[in-house]
Amino acid sequence: MPTTARQWLLNGHPRGRGIEDGDFKLVETEIADPGEGEVLLKTHFLGFDPAQKGWMENIADYVAPMALGDVMRGSGISEVIASNHPKFHVGEFVFGSIGWTEYLVSNGEGLTKVETSLPPTAVLSVLGTTGVTAYCGLFKVGKPVAGDTVLVSGAAGATGSVVGQLAKIAGCRAVGIAGGPEKCKWLVEEAGYDAAIDYKAGGVKEQIKEHCPGGVDVIFDNVGGSILDDMLANIATGARVVICGGISRYETGDLPSGPKNYFNLIFRRASMAGFIVLDWAAEFPAIRKRLEGFVHDGSLSYQEDIQEGFENAPETLNRLFRGANRGKQMLKL
Repeated sequence: MPTTARQWLLNGHPRGRGIEDGDFKLVETEIADPGEGEVLLKTHFLGFDPAQKGWMENIADYVAPMALGDVMRGSGISEVIASNHPKFHVGEFVFGSIGWTEYLVSNGEGLTKVETSLPPTAVLSVLGTTGVTAYCGLFKVGKPVAGDTVLVSGAAGATGSVVGQLAKIAGCRAVGIAGGPEKCKWLVEEAGYDAAIDYKAGGVKEQIKEHCPGGVDVIFDNVGGSILDDMLANIATGARVVICGGISRYETGDLPSGPKNYFNLIFRRASMAGFIVLDWAAEFPAIRKRLEGFVHDGSLSYQEDIQEGFENAPETLNRLFRGANRGKQMLKL
């Protein structure tokens, strides 16, 4: 039984700048034996999301603030290696908010058993927070109907790639915005998007008009900034604008200013709404079953970008902000 574990602690609040090496501190700590009602977990995979930077900055107020010296917060897949808990047994795998640690003593709160016919890592990707975020944001907020045009920014990311495919399943036309020809090619050829716009090639507003000649009925925005402005410029009457994230703000390190084209919401009698996926947590098990079914029937594909080595956790998180990841970013310990 292990007696020590390496952990990455929060060592800086990166407000107003990007993530730096000094924002994390690698330490070794002693592991206590699990008490009554507790389990000892061995971490096998960690999952990474742009929201983690907001947690580091303490800007996101829907989660508890992080203090310097806290174990870095994050999702993961772990194996139960010792148990005094009636619900969890040795050899089982669980997922939830594990944190950046090799081993963890837990009371089981917030843990879910890995029960899927897909590879286990799917519970962090297509069946994880990114997958259910795509589902809830699109269907609960965007409310697409067959024949709608759905425009997705950050479309090659873990959430965006699922959004477009769900839109296609719902009978909609899906157009994605991504960075670079490789990602755009994947969107069309593998993810089934009807068209892909390479924002790195410039002329985004013009490309949107070209690929969405009748206007956009549903915007699913993961980026914010100038990309959101360009999308708002071509909304259709009655459009729904879903604000999921704003990864562009991490380039400036501050919350973005409001969109310049927001008045188009009035001209087009449109609506814009943000959401937090945790509001539908009670529906997650049913949503995961639906997503798993879509994967099995071939209507939903997904990508996983798996790096290796616990010591590489900070660099793996930074891959998200460089656009280096292909699909859900993970780390195998």
